[in-house]
Amino acid sequence: EQPSPIASVTKTAKPRSFYYDPSMVVPYAITDAEGRVIVAPGTKVNPLDAVSLSNALLFIDARDARQVGRAKAMLEERQGKVKLILTGGSYLDLMRRWKRPVFYDQQGHLTEKLGIRHVPALVSQEGRRLRIDEIL
Repeated sequence: EQPSPIASVTKTAKPRSFYYDPSMVVPYAITDAEGRVIVAPGTKVNPLDAVSLSNALLFIDARDARQVGRAKAMLEERQGKVKLILTGGSYLDLMRRWKRPVFYDQQGHLTEKLGIRHVPALVSQEGRRLRIDEIL
């Protein structure tokens, strides 16, 4: 019902914007079904070249009523084109109330990878990188 909150993520006190480049270097050859190399080891690839972020990601702590209100307003403003990801609080409660999927950042894997330290935080695609805005 209510997973453990991510202790390292706190409420935004000062807005901050930064970028995350999802590019990675392929450590080994990637082959097709016939064994032909389609990506050589050492090749730098960016997943955003093949797929785009269809919806913005909004990270909030649902234990904070102000953040929940902000999320609801943003969902309406963006006509539902936001994936809500919690860092604290009950995702099941929000899912039941809002009748829409709500996700939880289990053990803080996403916030850690993206460098998010404060919420609310909005993640959107800007070209070949992700823009992260920690907002008030």
